[in-house]
This record gives sequence, structure tokens and C-alpha cells, in this order.
Amino acid sequence: MSKKKGNMADLAPSRRDKKGFGQYLLVFILFVYTVLCALPIFLVFVSAFADDKWIAQNGFSFWPGEWSMAGFNSVLRYGSKLLTSYGVTLFVTIVGTAFGLLVMSMFAYAISRKGFRLARFLSIYLLIPMLFNGGQLSGYIVFTQWYHLKDSLLLLILPLSVTTMNVIILRTYIVNSIPSELMEAAKIDGAGEYRTFFQITLPLLKPSLAAVGFMLATSYWNDWQNAMLYIKSDSKQPLQLLLVSIQSSIEFLLNNTNVPASVRAAMGGTIPQYSSTMATVLIVIGPIMVAYPFFQKYFIKGLTVGSVKG
Repeated sequence: MSKKKGNMADLAPSRRDKKGFGQYLLVFILFVYTVLCALPIFLVFVSAFADDKWIAQNGFSFWPGEWSMAGFNSVLRYGSKLLTSYGVTLFVTIVGTAFGLLVMSMFAYAISRKGFRLARFLSIYLLIPMLFNGGQLSGYIVFTQWYHLKDSLLLLILPLSVTTMNVIILRTYIVNSIPSELMEAAKIDGAGEYRTFFQITLPLLKPSLAAVGFMLATSYWNDWQNAMLYIKSDSKQPLQLLLVSIQSSIEFLLNNTNVPASVRAAMGGTIPQYSSTMATVLIVIGPIMVAYPFFQKYFIKGLTVGSVKG
């Protein structure tokens, strides 16, 4: 018996060593993967401040031989237009995210209630747009000719406000992570559904709301297709559409030999093609990169809580 115990004691350290080695190996693999994902972002950042002539001669590099602000200057030349577009994008992102979270959380709460008779019908109704889509042309006709919303900021907010997957994430969080006893206790105390939702469910839903809200805000921030289809006024142009227009203008000036010299002089003589493209990308993704660390904890928790019970 003592000999058997001795053998088990000898095996225990080796198992711990194997477990420790596996953890170190996993950390190393994740570190390498993180570096590989970060390299393109670092290349964009560096190339935005690189000299365009040097890039044309030597190609993109993680440490260019010459530095220049010409790429940023070509984009920042638009001044007031850029600030106006930033304001439009911030407004659409904040209002659209708040509105979308309110609607989706109320929808998720409704279909999570066991006693709600229409829960099954609304769940199926929610899944239909995920499987079938009327197409871009039909959507354009409905929004412009039936709803008469052309050139309205509502068309930058409403189409992205509710998505099936986000509602499913919120509904799963409510079912698996919020005790039903709390809602039953509120019902016994005389609270209605609205009071139960706003005073009990919504405060406990914060981690999932943060995760879904970050994804929703990213969708609003990066959206330019709806703006290209529906927005015609320069004062309502979001940032992404303006930057696409800037990039198209630069490509036109580079490819057209009939452009007057005065126009090229207004752009600084030489038009930076590569560095301006990277500067445009950096202006778009910069705010999202700054905001993500503040939402990371809630983003991970909101997506993982409820996936495994116990």
C-alpha cells in the first residue's frame, strides 16, 4: 500500500509539469497570434507618417527611411468638412447605439418571458430576416418612395439598429444569468413588466449591453454604404463617406493628366498616394482603437457569460 502511494506521489509532479508546460505553450501561441494580428495595424500607423516617394521606391516597411506628414496634410486639408463629418458620425453612432440597445433589450426581455404567449411567434419573426433578405433595391424603394426618408439621418440609424444575433445574445444572457426568482419576486410585490425590465433586468444586463453596444457602435462608425445610397447633402455626410470621397479625389488627380497646375499646387505640389491612404485608414479606426480597451472586460464577459451553466 505504501509502495503504491509512493508511485502516485512520484507521478503527481510530472503531471503538474505537463500542465504547466501546456499553459506556457498556449500563452506562447496566443502571443505569436496577437503579434501577427497587430503587425498590419502597426504597418498602417507607420506608413501614414512615411514619405510617399520613399514608399514608391522601396515599398512598405515597418521602419521607413524617411518620414513625412504629407499624407495627413492631404486629408486634413478638408478642415471644416472633416469636422462636420466627424460630428455626423458621432451623432449617428451615439444615438443609433442607444436606440438599438433599448429596442433590442426590450425585444430580448419580451421573448425571454415564459408566460408571454407571443414569445415563440416573435422569435420566429426575428429569425426570418436572418435567413431571407429582400435585397438592396427593394430596401431602397421602401425607404425612399414609401417612407420618404431620402437624405435623412434616420436612414443611417434605423437599418442597423436591430440585428438578430445581438437580440439572441441579450436574450441568452437574460435567461441564463438573471435569476427568474427576482422577476417573480417583483411580480409578487406588484411591479409591472415595464418596472421589472427597467429597474431589475436592465441594470443586471450591463455586461451584455456593453458587448453588444460596442459591436453596434463599430457597425455605425464603419458604415458608409447606407450613406452613399441615401445621403446627398454635404452637411449630412458621415466621416467614412467623406474619406471615400477624399480617396477618390486623390486617385482622380493622380490618374488625370489634364488637371490644372493650380489644383495640384493647392494639394501641396505632389499628391501622396500611399501615405494618404494609410492616413485615411488611421483616421477611421483610431477612435475605435482608443475606445476598445475600456470595453474589453465587458465585451468578453457579455459574450461568454451564459455559454456554460454552473
